[in-house]
Amino acid sequence: MIVVVLALGWAAVVSAPVVRRARWAPSRARASELASGSVPPHDRPREAWSSRALRRLPGTAGRVVTGVAHRHEARHLEEVVARELPVTVDLLAVAVGAGCTPFLAVDAAARWSPPELATRLGEVRRACGLGRAFADALDDLATGIPALQPLSDALLASDRFGAPVGDALVRLAAEQRTALRRRAEARARTVPVRLLFPLVFLVLPAFGLLTVVPAIFGGLGGI
Repeated sequence: MIVVVLALGWAAVVSAPVVRRARWAPSRARASELASGSVPPHDRPREAWSSRALRRLPGTAGRVVTGVAHRHEARHLEEVVARELPVTVDLLAVAVGAGCTPFLAVDAAARWSPPELATRLGEVRRACGLGRAFADALDDLATGIPALQPLSDALLASDRFGAPVGDALVRLAAEQRTALRRRAEARARTVPVRLLFPLVFLVLPAFGLLTVVPAIFGGLGGI
């Protein structure tokens, strides 16, 4: 029985990252619907940490849960944007190099970018379609996601002053890939620490139960 419990605990530890990623990652089709505006805002997917039931907890508990939810959402959004930004910047660079204006480049990137940034760029496109200035829509985008400020500045410089933006986008994509690689290396260095818990509390006890304990009982039985 103990061996079964230890095995189930080990399986839970191993599968937790996969389950979490599958739960958080939206499908590309769903992201396209969000970017195109065909899905109303109240139908958009919400993270489990942001569920209304948790946010409605009364008093101090509700404030604590809300604060934790906000920090979790911000951290998750930062990770997703850092992962998707190099590809999105490459798409914008390709579109600008093909002769598109910054607005048309954003429109093209909203159709082909990874899910989260496709949704954000789709919001810029919809805001412009409703009469908002392109510069104001980009400012709103950078205000909501500070990591997009360099991208917004490059596009605004090209839109306002006609400055060539292709080289700036290529450099930005390279910088984002370097930062993403450093983040991955930093996370990889934490793997040994994360493995301590399953190793000490799951693997070693299971090894002892399956090998050492039978040997001890066998020795005692032979006395």
